[in-house]
Amino acid sequence: MIYDNSKVRRQDRLLTEERAEELLLKSEYGILSMIDTEGLPYCVPLNFVWDKANSVYVHCAPEGRKVNALMKNPDVSFCIIGNVNLLPGKFTTGYESVIMEGKAELNITDAEKTKAIELLLEKLSPKDIAVGRKYAEKSFHRTRIIRIDFTKWSGKTKKL
Repeated sequence: MIYDNSKVRRQDRLLTEERAEELLLKSEYGILSMIDTEGLPYCVPLNFVWDKANSVYVHCAPEGRKVNALMKNPDVSFCIIGNVNLLPGKFTTGYESVIMEGKAELNITDAEKTKAIELLLEKLSPKDIAVGRKYAEKSFHRTRIIRIDFTKWSGKTKKL
């Protein structure tokens, strides 16, 4: 995955790659953007986990609008928002954001699915991993894991 801020308009607001990685590790959710089966834009907020390489994993139902859209067109964008500081009296907002571009992969092995579920549990439910494993085992057949492989990403910030 190539960290490339060259197309960010405001070059004075670049987020460092280290901070972008920190957001990938710690943020609870991101917004997955795609094109639906009718050719219309569609986005959805999702919990995710980064594999510390080139991909994030998300979980969802085995079928639905998102899955249908990704089957037709796997090209996606994923956005994570970091610290936000709204300053109404100054008519501005401080923020951090990371935007990634890549492809969704819906056909992963059961072993990779299990690994992704374990990573999600470690990140989102670290105090309840044992219970989470039991829950995941019972719902394994009705849970889809999508791996999103990113080719490039960038980050931007406005510090106040």
